Amino acid sequence: MSASYTTDRASPFTRAVVNSMRKLYPEALADKTFDNTGLLLEAPFDPIRRQMNSVLLTVDLTKAVADEAIERKDCVVVSYHPIIFKGLKCLTLADTQQQSLLRLALEGISVYSPHTAIDAAPGGLGDWLADIVTGTLSEPEPATKTAEPEKPETNSLNTDSSNGHSQSSDQDPFIENPQEEKTPKPRPARMALQRTYSKPTYPKPIELEQTDLAPSSASHARSVIHPVTGVKGFEDAGMGRLVKFSQPQPLTHLIERIARGVGNPKGFPVAIPQTRQVEDIQIRSVAICAGSGSSVLRDVDADLLFTGELSHHDALAATEQGRCVVTLFHSNTERGFLHSVLKEKLTRVLRREWDRVREEVAEGEDLSSEWEDAVHDEDVLVEVSERDRDPFGIVILQASTQVGKPLG
Repeated sequence: MSASYTTDRASPFTRAVVNSMRKLYPEALADKTFDNTGLLLEAPFDPIRRQMNSVLLTVDLTKAVADEAIERKDCVVVSYHPIIFKGLKCLTLADTQQQSLLRLALEGISVYSPHTAIDAAPGGLGDWLADIVTGTLSEPEPATKTAEPEKPETNSLNTDSSNGHSQSSDQDPFIENPQEEKTPKPRPARMALQRTYSKPTYPKPIELEQTDLAPSSASHARSVIHPVTGVKGFEDAGMGRLVKFSQPQPLTHLIERIARGVGNPKGFPVAIPQTRQVEDIQIRSVAICAGSGSSVLRDVDADLLFTGELSHHDALAATEQGRCVVTLFHSNTERGFLHSVLKEKLTRVLRREWDRVREEVAEGEDLSSEWEDAVHDEDVLVEVSERDRDPFGIVILQASTQVGKPLG
């Protein structure tokens, strides 16, 4: 009897994607104390109006990304962050995340989340960030200087046009000079501040795919901070990475490498001890964690903490201890991995797995014509979302005076 549409079966291509992700990043590597990895939404397969044999990679499954997947007719969304973290008691359209799940299920699009399995895997997110910190720029490392203290702004109110004398920038124009003749003067009108700010800016996806960082030429040792054991074939897995350089590295060089490696953001937070100058700081060790690093990096002995986000008090404690902190906003430590590593890796493994699944399905079932069309489709496509981005962007004051000299 020929197989027909049924609501209790996912598409064969979905099976191939899930198998491929589990081969690359076994769910056993994930931190199950809080994480929720794996196939989170298994959409029923409708062979009559089937999706494309395509995968959309994203860090966060937002409404915009769900719209993108539906428009593209993708079969699976691989969302690094789980869209379901806690147990659900209902599924309604009132909740925006549940709304996205329901819409994707209606379109036959499944959702898989690898999250901390990617963090822990050898060659995964932790090692990718370590590769950036230890990378080599295509041109010589920049000579850098600390920004000079900002000078007070001056304007037309600092000049007394009646006598031609110019007041110093630190003298209040509304206080009379005792050395001058005390004659009544009209109080000048306060000038309205006119400032123009940019739209929020984000790391550029195209630069995430075309980074000019080469493999490290700096001698260093790399280790896992919190090992994950018991997963065959992944003996070097674990959360966080600790890099120790044989020779100290200028902090400014590390900042430049990080910027290049994650897509040249217009700026990101850096914390240093108040008694130090950035160009004087030498780094011998870097503790690394993607996303929110407070729990992974706690009590790690390192000169620099490099993570997506760290609380005010954790950062303050680090600088008080003489250490430095670089953060990028949470997901900016993760998104570049999709472009630089996961897209190519998943494409390669998925092509082989799809061939195997197609052969298995064709041999095991008497297929209808619609199922035959799906199984005979050899296409495999993996793309990164164009709409996925961190919630935070950098807003820049336009036409503002450059303070000091740039790092690059």
